[in-house]
Amino acid sequence: MSHHDNVKIVAFVGLTGSGKSTAVDYLTEKGYPKVYFGGIVLDEVTKRGLELTQANEQPVREELREKEGKDFVVKRIVSQIHDLISAGQHRIVADGLYTWTEYKVLKSEFPGELTVVAVVTPKHLRKRRMADRPKRPLTSTEVDQRDWAEIENIEKGGPIAIADYFIHNEGDLDHLHIQMDAVLKHVKFYES
Repeated sequence: MSHHDNVKIVAFVGLTGSGKSTAVDYLTEKGYPKVYFGGIVLDEVTKRGLELTQANEQPVREELREKEGKDFVVKRIVSQIHDLISAGQHRIVADGLYTWTEYKVLKSEFPGELTVVAVVTPKHLRKRRMADRPKRPLTSTEVDQRDWAEIENIEKGGPIAIADYFIHNEGDLDHLHIQMDAVLKHVKFYES
């Protein structure tokens, strides 16, 4: 557990199709560095010179879990955040915090520095977005099954339920950005 002067970490959480990647992009486009939970295994696959396929990801994931423990992803994220802080970065975006365990690890590792923002969207809109997306569209039933699996198997609901702020993503991008700006000013993420 460590405390740094004036460090702010903002993590975006949300169910599939809520728009949390869009929220993350808004900040990375402003130049804020991000740590990406989903990138830990992908980076390792790439580092080994393998193609990014499900077939290659699975054994690498299993091996890392075996070697470093089942919480290897969040451990590596914590060390990436410490590296960014050491390099002088005091505003960091976390993308892909999913599980209750990950939430508790980040909370205890960065007390007072972590703000969790849930991006929430009415289910019918999430379903429409998932049906319309160009890559891997999902049917209504598939969205339900995915939601349930994520809530039951990876405890994705906990961090959303206990988030510090809720942003309602049911309008256009401006509507999303205005709410984000308000939250980020409130928690003093923006340094102006």
